[in-house]
Amino acid sequence: MLKFLFDRIMALIGLLFLWPVLLIVAILIKVKMPGGPAFFTQKRVGRNGKLFTMYKFRSMTVGHSGNSISVAGESRITPLGAVLRKYKLDELPELWNVLIGDMSFVGPRPDVPGYADKLEGDDRLILKLRPGITGPASLKYANEEEILAQVENPVKYNDEVIFPDKVKINLDYYHNHTFIGDIKLIFQTVFRSYELAEIPQPK
Repeated sequence: MLKFLFDRIMALIGLLFLWPVLLIVAILIKVKMPGGPAFFTQKRVGRNGKLFTMYKFRSMTVGHSGNSISVAGESRITPLGAVLRKYKLDELPELWNVLIGDMSFVGPRPDVPGYADKLEGDDRLILKLRPGITGPASLKYANEEEILAQVENPVKYNDEVIFPDKVKINLDYYHNHTFIGDIKLIFQTVFRSYELAEIPQPK
């Protein structure tokens, strides 16, 4: 209940204080990335496997052909989009998801259908958690796009290395998370005081 109240109060405060930033970013997207909406919406797997609509700022070209795995430097990410993604500004609209209860500030990142909803056995305990804007797996793989840019087959590397490791981390979070621990993870996210996953060397 404490986390539930914290999420909604802080999300409301965040939206009230950050609305000028949200407005400026939305205008920049419309000016620098014309021909499409300022916001990007996508169905993600939420608590108990229920789908919800996640809101982000658009960082890619309109009508691109590509999968859900993003790689640093790929052409569908615009120059402005790359800046938004680098500083996680594209995720600010997710405060709305937190406010309405689809997400939490801290938890496993919400996956597109085909990943989290396919978990089996004890791994499905992760689905009992509300997905989060940040979390231990998100912090470790904050440089995920750079990692995937260094491997020959990004989708395969994600499916066989990164995603299983995230599941392990998130399952540990499920069993051991505390409210104080969540506050610590939020501070680590804001001040970027965390250890990133090692970028593999190209073969």
